[in-house]
Amino acid sequence: MLTKGPARKVTIFVNETAQYHMQPLHDAILAFLMHKGVSGATATRAFAGFGSHQQLHTPKVEELAYDLPIRIEFIETVEKVQEVLPTLYDMVNDGLIEVQDTHVVKLARKSPRPEPKLPHGRQEGPAKLMRVFMGEADRWHDEPLYDAIVKRLRTMEIAGATVYRGILGYGAKGHQHKRSFFHPTRDLPVMISVIDTDEKIAAAADAVEGMLQDGLIVLSDVDMVRLVRSQSVTEAPDAAGTTR
Repeated sequence: MLTKGPARKVTIFVNETAQYHMQPLHDAILAFLMHKGVSGATATRAFAGFGSHQQLHTPKVEELAYDLPIRIEFIETVEKVQEVLPTLYDMVNDGLIEVQDTHVVKLARKSPRPEPKLPHGRQEGPAKLMRVFMGEADRWHDEPLYDAIVKRLRTMEIAGATVYRGILGYGAKGHQHKRSFFHPTRDLPVMISVIDTDEKIAAAADAVEGMLQDGLIVLSDVDMVRLVRSQSVTEAPDAAGTTR
């Protein structure tokens, strides 16, 4: 079963008119992959292309509009790819098969039917609170810095983060930032609040420090009380935290 971590991506290129046992080859490949329990596969029809025969297939020419390239792609474990690859090799007698090493960073599945709710829970214990202060106008690779930081924290699987937008403030340079009729969007102060374990907050602080050019990072020890609502077995946990 496909999980987070190392995996392999297989890409297959065939012509739309290619046949296998009296049916379209791409349909046969998808049916075979589903029969073998592959987690998922996608077939897309190209707009135009050419292959080793050096013949351009394009909808602009009527007689070539029915033999466009088909791309089939799926990601699976190394063991599953090794299992299905020999048969795919035999099925594709005119095309291309490519295999690449890849890494699954997120795998989310929705339950097809409602599941029993779990009882409410309460978690508490020591934790670490990180506050990051910056200006609303700060940027990181052509996007708001606070937005980029939250995205980075999500990829690090930090439990939760909240962005607060101030209405008035000043920083180390002594410049006052405020919202007024004449300056409706003048670099208002922004604070990001994050709560997690000591180890995760330490890693998050290092990552944020590398992105922050003009701001402040504050770390505090806190006692965390987390109320977990009822949820299904496959539903991701709520990322909200409460400090006391």
